[in-house]
Amino acid sequence: MPVAIALVCLVAVVIAVSGASSRLDLPAPLVLVAVGVAASFVPLVPEIHLSSEVVLVGLLPPLLYSAALQSSLVDFNQNRLSILMLAVGLVAFTAIGVGLVVHAVLPDLTWPAAFAIGAVVAPPDAVSATAIGRRIGLPRRIVTLLEGESLLNDATALVALRTAIAAAAGGFSLLRTGLDFVLAAGVGAVVGLVTFFVIGWVRRRFTEPVFDSSISFITPFVAYVAAEELHGSGVLAVVVAGLLLGHKAPVLQTASSRIAERLNWRTISFLLENTVFLLIGLQVRWIIENVAASELSVAHIVGVCAAALAATVLLRLLWVMPAGTFLVSHRDRLTGRESTWRDSALVGWAGMRGVVTLAAAFAIPPDFPHRHVLVLVALTVTAGTLFLHGPTLPWLARRLAVPSPDAREEALARAALFQKATIAGMTQLEQHADEDDPYDTMEALRRRAEQRDFAAWERLGDDDSDLETPSEAYARLRLEMLQAERAKVLDVRSTGHLPAQVVADVLAALDVEESMLDVRERRRGKLRLSLSRQAVQRPATTPGRLMPCEHLEEAPHDTARNLEDACEDCLAEGTSWVHLRLCLQCGHMGCCDSSPRRHATAHFEQEGHPVMRSAEAGENWRWCFVDNRLG
Repeated sequence: MPVAIALVCLVAVVIAVSGASSRLDLPAPLVLVAVGVAASFVPLVPEIHLSSEVVLVGLLPPLLYSAALQSSLVDFNQNRLSILMLAVGLVAFTAIGVGLVVHAVLPDLTWPAAFAIGAVVAPPDAVSATAIGRRIGLPRRIVTLLEGESLLNDATALVALRTAIAAAAGGFSLLRTGLDFVLAAGVGAVVGLVTFFVIGWVRRRFTEPVFDSSISFITPFVAYVAAEELHGSGVLAVVVAGLLLGHKAPVLQTASSRIAERLNWRTISFLLENTVFLLIGLQVRWIIENVAASELSVAHIVGVCAAALAATVLLRLLWVMPAGTFLVSHRDRLTGRESTWRDSALVGWAGMRGVVTLAAAFAIPPDFPHRHVLVLVALTVTAGTLFLHGPTLPWLARRLAVPSPDAREEALARAALFQKATIAGMTQLEQHADEDDPYDTMEALRRRAEQRDFAAWERLGDDDSDLETPSEAYARLRLEMLQAERAKVLDVRSTGHLPAQVVADVLAALDVEESMLDVRERRRGKLRLSLSRQAVQRPATTPGRLMPCEHLEEAPHDTARNLEDACEDCLAEGTSWVHLRLCLQCGHMGCCDSSPRRHATAHFEQEGHPVMRSAEAGENWRWCFVDNRLG
């Protein structure tokens, strides 16, 4: 019972602090660590000791698997060399550098022990940097590098730690160390691949969301334990399995299973990630009490902790900045923006450590000299980097004027992709054009596809919240209808005249439709919030480096308008419009397809002018009617 009460209190504190941090716009990881530190000195709070087994086997596999599921295998592959330079090269560089510094400050420490603590503090955390990066809107390229680094660097650090421990027992050999690393990586990758094929085979045969979610829950533990038993890297096995299963999810799983898996893992990640930060803070008191019994002076202990923290921070900058051109040299596919040294500076400063550093410190053998001091060093580096980098990373991003992802760029890319998907769907539908259709089913399908596309395009244009687009009006009215429908179903349920399962099925159908409308409204709200937070003038939205067609190449990017801010045909007819489009051949101003009269499309059909341009403020993307292509 005491354990159950402690777990309930732990989760309750995590939920309360995370919720308060979100409302106050504070970084939850830092607040949770601070709360944990304060709570560790409260007499009524039980002393909680994290063990390496609990973290490395119980917490790390699901955290890594969840992160890998959400990561893009395509982006990971495109940035693999940069990620390997960070996850392997930088970890080895940091482990050796910190080992040399710690040994210089504490000469009676053995070399294996010095390099062991170097390996312990080498890997940045898989959660804190990317969580803060997304919160402040770091460029996606930087977030991709940090995610990829954090997925793989734990494997490098743990292999380095094993090597240092083996060296202490007199078993060190440079050749053997290299072979051990290659073997661990190879076995881990193979186990991850096997796990992917086995789970993929099972998922094709068990399509129920409940079974699929159950399989998903055990996957990271199966991959980790199997790889470790074969003396491979369990971390790498989990990452490989997660990346491949996430990439192939649209093929292997049903839509219901994918939705259930995403929701389940979001919940698990939220609880585990935030619990980890609280647990880090709760370790402070007993670690300090253990160090108090050391024969080293307080000044000596403070000196070695400060030296290790400084070396950890500086070594990352020394590695990243000279190699920055290679690490972040990149042209964004969406915006065409070139990476600069400012991106390298952000990558170098985003080196927060986390629970893996503490767990690895607990794995240091008890017979190592000054073990308690080494554990304190790990705690100092973890807390120090969190409180040094965490609050200053947003300030540095603003100071360097690194642009955050443009919400309009993403909305435009999303709308263009929906358009391509709709064209493919319509092409498939046309194959049934000769079939009898007494109920106008094909026309209903066309209208439904058009409505989805219109909703995507309507997120562009004027972001004035007082102007309601057709899709927003539909969502508002349909939500009101759903509330009335749900109230009626609940009234019928209270009479007890219908079976409970029948009522539950109807309520579930209403919930699914409402959730789809909620997603649409949240995306629109996020777009407006993103635009309102920009402190500088937003550049004109461009479609990025998408493949052009001959009409787009020949058409100008702008031309004189016959009218300003009005649809010519709507004014003549006395109708209204949603967004405006400009014909680049004759300057005609027409309204978009979301508008009731669709005058831009009608102008193309009548005059044959192939390319139009958005006439909305802050947008300069063009559309070819002939090839249905954005440019």
